[in-house]
Amino acid sequence: MKRWRPPHVMIAVPGASLKKLLMLVVVGCMMMVMLIGALTSLRPEYRPSSSSINDMAAHFPQEAFVRLFALENGYFAQLLPKERRRTNYSSLLFRLATSINPDDPRSLLGSELPGFALYDSKILIAGEGTDYTNIPYESAPPLEVMLAERQASVEELEQAEQTENEKPLPPPRQTTEGRKVVYIYHTHTRESYLPALKGVTDPNLAFHRSVNVTKVGEKLMEELEKRGIGAQVNKTDIEAELLKKGMKYSQAYDMSRQTVVAAMKQNRDLQYLIDIHRDAHRRNYTTTTINGATYARVAFIVGGENAEYEKNLQLATELHHLMQKKYPGLSRGVIKKQGAGTDGKFNQDLSGNAILIEIGGVDNTFAELFRSAAAFADVFSEYYWQAEKVQAPTPPEKK
Repeated sequence: MKRWRPPHVMIAVPGASLKKLLMLVVVGCMMMVMLIGALTSLRPEYRPSSSSINDMAAHFPQEAFVRLFALENGYFAQLLPKERRRTNYSSLLFRLATSINPDDPRSLLGSELPGFALYDSKILIAGEGTDYTNIPYESAPPLEVMLAERQASVEELEQAEQTENEKPLPPPRQTTEGRKVVYIYHTHTRESYLPALKGVTDPNLAFHRSVNVTKVGEKLMEELEKRGIGAQVNKTDIEAELLKKGMKYSQAYDMSRQTVVAAMKQNRDLQYLIDIHRDAHRRNYTTTTINGATYARVAFIVGGENAEYEKNLQLATELHHLMQKKYPGLSRGVIKKQGAGTDGKFNQDLSGNAILIEIGGVDNTFAELFRSAAAFADVFSEYYWQAEKVQAPTPPEKK
């Protein structure tokens, strides 16, 4: 006969659970250190930042945030139409993974068909002759164009500078007393103009290392300072920096953003950020005649995907109306740009006083561009001094 034996009883040992817990804590800490190390070792342009998080959030439809609030408070769900109060998680996940909105075919076509993304833009204020067939756009240069050395017509530039210098202004009645309050930069530094390029007639080849849109920025700085407004211009070759770091042309705004952020840290007096570009349209859309002189027309671009959109729009709108009053026909209007085919922010989220202006197109001469820079400085100075007057503290009353 077999003896009866009591069954084995498993007794939980507290020490085993404690060891597992400690192991999980140690592994978790190691993974966190590895993750932090990986993130900090990335190049600056690939590191997570507030702008990259903002970009990611931009892919979520506004309804997604309403539904998120509705999870805690059902009252928010009433803001949505009845047929859309139920969350379509598959559509949401598909949009997040592919940046394609199943409810809007343009999100797919805009990235595949050349020029289709232009229709994501919206004309907020139309200048004379401005419609959706001629809103400003920029063409990215082929790599071989960015690398090419082109001969520029320095004579055309020197003649324009000499002509403009013959028109001195009286000393300004008020100044910023040496403070640099305007920051001028160029995200697409090498955008140039055909009249200044020898033997070049193809508008897609209107790019140059030195004779380019930065000359317009320098002229604008000079004209602002003639009117008592301290300004500084940054001429960093953004395209050269992109090539050096192996980045794409579409990442130009990420690169120029670094220069703007650095300037804002170094100079606390900066109040306005102006990014100057040139349009890819031809002469008939980008030129006007005022009092017998030809000018390169100006367009105001506002990014629709930034937190300072309303303030930037107000600034662009007021400058447009002032320009229309003093220089009829010079402004092409105010255009809002957003969507998959464009940046959507243009670094305008850095300040409520940030604007992007397109001055002229590929066919404009530097003489025309410099006239427009002077006209813009004239309009901007009027706006600036009026704003300073409004914001100035009221002197205390005498007792």
